[in-house]
This record gives sequence, structure tokens and C-alpha cells, in this order.
Amino acid sequence: MSTHASYNMRSKSYYENDIKGTMKDIGGGKMVSSGTTPATSSKENFFIFSLVSLWYSSNIGVILLNKYLLSNYGFKFPIFLTMCHMSACAVLSYISIVFFKVVPQQMIKSRSQFMKIATLSIVFCGSVVGGNISLRYLAVSFNQAVGATTPFFTAVFAYLATLKREAWVTYAALVPVVAGVVIASGGEPGFHLFGFIMCLSATAARAFKSVLQGILLSSEGEKLNSMNLLLYMSPIAVIILLPAALIMEPNVVDVTISLGSENKTMWLLLLLNSVTAYSANLTNFLVTKHTSALTLQVLGNAKGAVAVVISILLFRNPVTVVGMAGYTVTVMGVAAYGETKRRFR
Repeated sequence: MSTHASYNMRSKSYYENDIKGTMKDIGGGKMVSSGTTPATSSKENFFIFSLVSLWYSSNIGVILLNKYLLSNYGFKFPIFLTMCHMSACAVLSYISIVFFKVVPQQMIKSRSQFMKIATLSIVFCGSVVGGNISLRYLAVSFNQAVGATTPFFTAVFAYLATLKREAWVTYAALVPVVAGVVIASGGEPGFHLFGFIMCLSATAARAFKSVLQGILLSSEGEKLNSMNLLLYMSPIAVIILLPAALIMEPNVVDVTISLGSENKTMWLLLLLNSVTAYSANLTNFLVTKHTSALTLQVLGNAKGAVAVVISILLFRNPVTVVGMAGYTVTVMGVAAYGETKRRFR
């Protein structure tokens, strides 16, 4: 749930495709478990624990850094900030795939496939920019509560696009997801209508991208794993965001240089923030590869709660019992939705 973080390139329903595509790298495509020793098992467990810790740190870190830069530091340029993130993702994705061979490079095979990736990039830009704008006005805790409603929008868009119905109990599980946000909104001391609308729009756009991705890149020859998709989407996003930032945030260059001259840590914060945004994507992919989509879902639900607690401790934003109760109801609804999807798929 990173801005919502919105930097995860695939929805949970498509994680299995990444796993299938990358498990071939392990044991020549075969799962060999009979020769696993206790020492090997301990190393694997430690590796997975370290990976999950880094994933948590990256996802929560990018949210908190976004909030600090946009609300507390005076850097009020969410479009330019998103462009910095995508620039880092473009460069680091290229290095990771071409030089370090994190995953095999998948090439774009047709003009049609490129246009589909460009369409996804535009929707993705909208979701990330909207999420960053909302952080200027909303506390991270409330931002995370609204972002947790992603499954609701995903279910709505999936039905509208494919007319495929889920089991009634699956839709019933979405009721507390929405009800929790309604409750949290009523108990949010720093509620801001514009910020709420932007956060809700970003959440809907994120869900729409996931559904659109499943439709546009559904053929076997056009499927891309999340790291290759990020490699091709990022430069397109930069091309879109650069003129948008210069037009909609006309003083961004002057203010950025001014802030950087007054405080040299400004450049370090921007660099750290951008690298962390890429790290959130990379670790998300690796955690999915080495665990499972279900594990990632459970960890993701817990991650949102951890982000809320840390943000309250750092930014001291006021919270109410009603607000926290609403967020809890939403998270429980998301967990129930995930479980019903697994049982009734």
C-alpha cells in the first residue's frame, strides 16, 4: 500500500505469473526439496526474513519520505517528485536487468505492445501523482486507510471490463472495506476534502491499471514480468511527467535549486527518496518470487498497519479511536476478501 506506494507494478492477482516466469531460474525449473539440509533451510529463512525486512523498509520509507518532503520540508511539487522516482526506476531497472541479470530481459515485440505499455504508463502516472498530491493534505495513517480500498475498485473494474462475477461471499467481504473508510473519514481530525478525493482517485487508478494490465497484456507473447514492465514504463512516465511538471509547477526548478542551496541535505533526500522508490519495486518482486502471492498479501496488510504506527510516532498527527477503528475494519475486510478470493477462485 505504498503511495500507496503506490509503486507496485502488479496487482496480487497477477503475481503468480511472475512466479511462474522466474521459478525456471531455480534448479533448472525443478523444485528440489529432498536434499535440503537444516543449515540450508536456516540460510533460506534468514534470506527471506532479510528480504521481507528490506521490502517493509523500502515501502514504508518511500511513503514517509514523500510525506516529509511534500508536507514538512516545503518541497510542494508532487509531479516533479514522481518524475524523480520514475527517472531512478528507469536507470536502476536498466542496470539491474541488463548488467546484473536480476531477471532475463524481455523485449518489446510490436508497436501494438508498446502502445499498450504506454497506456498503462499514463494510468500509472496518474495514480502515483494523485497519491503524492494527497500526502500534502492527509496524514499517512488516513492515506493508508483509503489506499486499502484498492480491492474494492479492482473488483468493480474487473466486473465492468469482463462481466465476470465472483462468489457473493467475495463481494460481501468488500462491505467492511468500504465501511471502514467511511468510519475512518468521520473520525479523521485532519480530514481534507481535496486530499481525500485525490487519494481516492489514485487508489481507483491503481486498481484500474491492474485490471487494464490483465486485459492488454493477456496474450502469452506480450506478457512481461513486473521488473521488465517497470523498465519500459518508467522512461515513458518521465517523458509524460517532465512537461507536466514544468507547466503545472512552473517554479519547481527555482525553488528546488533554492532549497538545495539553503540545505545540502535536500539533494540527498531527493536521491534517497528516488532510490527507495525503485527498491520498493525490486523487493516486492523478489519477495513474491521467494514466497507466494498469499504470503505477500498477508505481509502487505500488516505493512499498512506498521506504516500507520510509524507515521503517527514520527509526524505526531492526531488520531482518534473512531479513525483507528475504521482503519482496522478496512484491513480486516481486505484480509477477508483475499481469503474468499483464494477459496472461491
